[in-house]
Amino acid sequence: MFSFSPLQGALSESTASQSLLELDGGVKVLIGVGWDETFDVEKLRELEKQIPTLSLILLTHATVEHLGAYAHCCKHFPLFTRIPVYATRPVIDLGRTLTQDLYASTPVAATTISPNSLAEVSYSYAQTSSADHNLLLQPPTTEEIARYFSLIQPLKYSQPHQPLPSPFSPPLNGLTITAYNSGHTLGGTIWHIQHGLESIVYAVDWNQARENVFSGAAWLGGGHGGAGGAEVIEQLRKPTALVCSSRTPETTLARGRRDEQLLESIKLCIARGGTVLIPVDSSARVLELSYLMEHAWRSEVAKDNDVFKSTKLYLAGRSIGSTMRNARSMLEWMDDSIVREFEAVAGGPREKGGSGGKGKDAGPFDFRYLRLLERKAQIERVLQYATDNSDSKGRVILASDTSLEWGFSKEVLKAIAGDARNLVILTEKPSLVSGKPSIARTLWEWWKERKDGVAVEQTSGGDTFEQVYGGGRELEIADAKRQALEGSELGVYQQWLATQRQLQATLQSGGATALEPSADVVDDASETTTESEESETEQQGKALNVSTTIGQASRKKVVLKDEDLGITILFKKKGVYDFDVRGKKGRERMFPTVMRRKRNDEFGELIRPEEYLRAEEREDAEGQDEGQDNKPEQSLGKKRKFEDVGAAGKGGGLNKRPQVKRAHSDEPEAAASADGHTGDELDELEDEEEAVLGPAKLVTTTHTISVHLRIAFVDFSGLHDKRSLNMLIPLIKPRKLILVAGAEEETLSLAAECKRLLGAQLTSESSSQSTIDVFTPAIGTTVDASVDTNAWVVKLADPFVKRLKWQTVRGLSIVTVTGLLLPGGEIAIQDPTHQQNDENESDESSNKRQKLEATTTSTDLTTTNNNKPLPTPRRPPPHSHLQSAPRHNHSTLAI
Repeated sequence: MFSFSPLQGALSESTASQSLLELDGGVKVLIGVGWDETFDVEKLRELEKQIPTLSLILLTHATVEHLGAYAHCCKHFPLFTRIPVYATRPVIDLGRTLTQDLYASTPVAATTISPNSLAEVSYSYAQTSSADHNLLLQPPTTEEIARYFSLIQPLKYSQPHQPLPSPFSPPLNGLTITAYNSGHTLGGTIWHIQHGLESIVYAVDWNQARENVFSGAAWLGGGHGGAGGAEVIEQLRKPTALVCSSRTPETTLARGRRDEQLLESIKLCIARGGTVLIPVDSSARVLELSYLMEHAWRSEVAKDNDVFKSTKLYLAGRSIGSTMRNARSMLEWMDDSIVREFEAVAGGPREKGGSGGKGKDAGPFDFRYLRLLERKAQIERVLQYATDNSDSKGRVILASDTSLEWGFSKEVLKAIAGDARNLVILTEKPSLVSGKPSIARTLWEWWKERKDGVAVEQTSGGDTFEQVYGGGRELEIADAKRQALEGSELGVYQQWLATQRQLQATLQSGGATALEPSADVVDDASETTTESEESETEQQGKALNVSTTIGQASRKKVVLKDEDLGITILFKKKGVYDFDVRGKKGRERMFPTVMRRKRNDEFGELIRPEEYLRAEEREDAEGQDEGQDNKPEQSLGKKRKFEDVGAAGKGGGLNKRPQVKRAHSDEPEAAASADGHTGDELDELEDEEEAVLGPAKLVTTTHTISVHLRIAFVDFSGLHDKRSLNMLIPLIKPRKLILVAGAEEETLSLAAECKRLLGAQLTSESSSQSTIDVFTPAIGTTVDASVDTNAWVVKLADPFVKRLKWQTVRGLSIVTVTGLLLPGGEIAIQDPTHQQNDENESDESSNKRQKLEATTTSTDLTTTNNNKPLPTPRRPPPHSHLQSAPRHNHSTLAI
C-alpha cells in the first residue's frame, strides 16, 4: 500500500514543499519541511498533528522552501527531535548556515503566539484587543540550530541505506532509501524508497542540464558531469510511483546564452555608474551566481577592461562567510569541471606576477574580486558610497534573500530605488502566497506588465533582452523589529509560558524526552551536569517556579492528576502526608535535599584539585586571584591557554617567540583573509544596534518608496524545463505519476500531456496495462497510488511442512511446492500415489490453468501464520508453484 498527501506546495503558487508518504504497515515518511516567506505557523498545523506517527524524515534541498521550518519544529514541537532525519552532507551544512541567516535577519521567522492561545491563559489579555499584541516565540539560538542540524544523519549518493525508525513508529520491514543527485542545488536529492513491492521515486525541483557549479540530475547516470547514457539508470527505472514537480521556467535559455544575458545587463548598468542589485538565496543558488560573477571579473580584468576594473563586487549575507567555507570543502559534490579547476590550481605551478596570474592561482571559490559582507554597517557604508553623486563608479551587490522580504537585499533596494541609473535583476520567478504578494513578486509583475516603458538591449551573441522602467511607481515596504515586553504584556507572556510548560510536562510525564528548554525558562527537572553546581537557594527558587506554574494552571481549570503534582501534593492536596520517592527523578528523589551528581569520564570520577588544597594553599591562591585581576588566571588545577603561555614567556620564560595580537578574530575577517582581501575600512565597522534578548513582541512599520530604477529578469532558477519532462518521463516508465510543486494551471496542463505520452508508449509496447494513472492532488488531500496487486494469506499445516525437502541456495532454504488455492475446505495432504493420476489428468489441469489465467492476474503472494481458517493446497496442477521461506511456515505463492 502507498498513499500520498501533499501538506504544502501542491496546485498553488507557493514554492514551499512538504509531502507525506504512507506505506504498508503504517510507516509514514515526511519529505521536506519547507516554509514560505510568510512564516505562518498555521501552515504547520497538519504537520504537527502527524509528528507522533512519523517514522522518518528526508530532506531534499538546502533552501527555505524545503527545510525552512526544520529549526522551528525542533524548537517548538517536543517529539520532533526524536524522529530520524536523513540528508546529504551539503544539505546539512548549507541548511544550517541558511537557518542561522534567516533567524538573524528577520524576527518574523520566530513567529508570533496565537491570540486564541493567549486568551485561554490570561483573562486580562482576553479583555484587550488581540491586534495590539504580537508576542513572539523564542527563536532558536545559533547554538541550538547547530545542534538540531547535527542530529541529521548524512548520506552519500547511490548508497542504499536501511534507516532506523522513530521510537513511536511501527517496524520498517526492510525499507531502503537511496539518494541520487538532482542538480539544482549542492547536495540536492532525488530519493528512491523501496518498501516491499513498492518502488517510489521522489523527484521535486531537479535539473537535468549541467551548470557552472552543479552537475545534472542522475537520471541517465551523469551524476557528476558525466555524459550519461541513453536510458534511465536501472534503480530509477519503472518505479511503481513517481512523484515529480510540475514547476518549470517560462523561458529557457542555454547556459552560455543565459550567462551572457546576465553579464550584458550588468555591463550596461555599471557603465552608467549605477548600482546593480541581484537578490539571491544564502545557501543554494548563490553558489552558481557567485562563481559566475567572480570568474567574469577575472576574465574581464585580465583583458584590461576599465569598466570592470573600477566596479566593486559584493556578496552580502549574515552567514555568507560560513556558506563559502563549506562550499570550498565540498568540491567533490560539484560538477567535474569544478574539480578539474581545483586540481589544476592545487597541482600546477603558480603564476609569477602579472594581471593574468592574479586569477589563475585562485581556486574555484577563492574570491579575488567578490567581497563578502556580513554586517549591516558594512552594507550602509557601501550604499553611502553608491548614493554619493561625486562617486561615478559602478557597484554590483548580490544580497539575500530572493523574496526581498528579509535580509540585506531589502535594505539595498530601499537605498537604490530612487535612482534611474540603478538596476535590479530578478533571477527566478517569485512565489505567490495567500494575502499580500512579496516585494520580489510585485517587481516581477511590474516587469511582466511593462507599463512604464521598456529598454530593449542586445547581447554580443544577437539575443535581445528587456529592462523595464520603474516609472516612479509606489512600492509599500514593511519593516519588522523586535521590542522587549513590558508591563502587562510581560505578565501575559509569563502566564502563557508557564501554562505551556506545565501542559507539555503533563503530556510527557514518565517519558524519556523533555521539551527543549527555552532561553528564559528554568528547567526544574533538569538532569544535566550543571546540577552539581546549583546552590540550595537556586533549588528553592526552582521549587517556587514550579509552584507558581501549577497555581496558574489550576486557575485556568487545567486538570492535574496526583502524579502531575509530584512532591507538591503534600501541600496542594488535603489529607496527604506521605510521598513515595522510590524510582523518582530530579527534585522528587529526596525532598528537599539536593542530590549532587558526580561527574565521570572514561577514566572514572573527575577530581577537582582545588577541593584538596590545604588551608594555607587556599589562602595563597585566593590572594593571587585578588592581586592579579588584570592577569590571566594561573591558579592551581586550571589549564593555561596557549596565548597565556606565550604572554608569560615574554618575560624570560621558555616560550620566547613573540605573539601576534589580533584586533578582532571574528568570522567575517577570517573569511575576508581567506578570499585574499586585506583589512580595510569595512572590516572595522560594527553594528551599533543591540539584539533584543528575552521576551519580545513584533512591531511592524510600513512606509512607501518611489521606484525609478530599471527591472530585469534572467532565469537562474536551475529547474527542469518541459522538454526534459517530455523526454524523461516516458524513459522512466512509471506505473503511477503524481505531480506536485506547481501552479494549478501548469500542473493540470502537464498532467494531460503526460497521460498522452505515456498512453502512446503503452500502445506501442502492447502492454497489458491500459492507462497510466496521473494524480494531481491538492493540499491536504490523499491519493492511493498503490501497486495493483491482490494478496492472500495461506497457512500450511505442520505435517505438510515436515515432509518438504529443503534446498540451500546462497544461505537460504528454499522449497518448491505445487498446489492449488480453493475457496475453502480442510487441509488435505496429497499422497505420493496420486502423482501418477495427476499426470494422466494433465490435459484437464491445463484447461483449468488457462481458465484461471483468464480471470486472475499474475501476483506475488506473501503468506504468514494466521489463526483464521484459510484455504490450503489440494489436487495440485503441475504448473503453479509455491515457494517457502527458510524453515518456517511462511511461503510465497505465485498464481
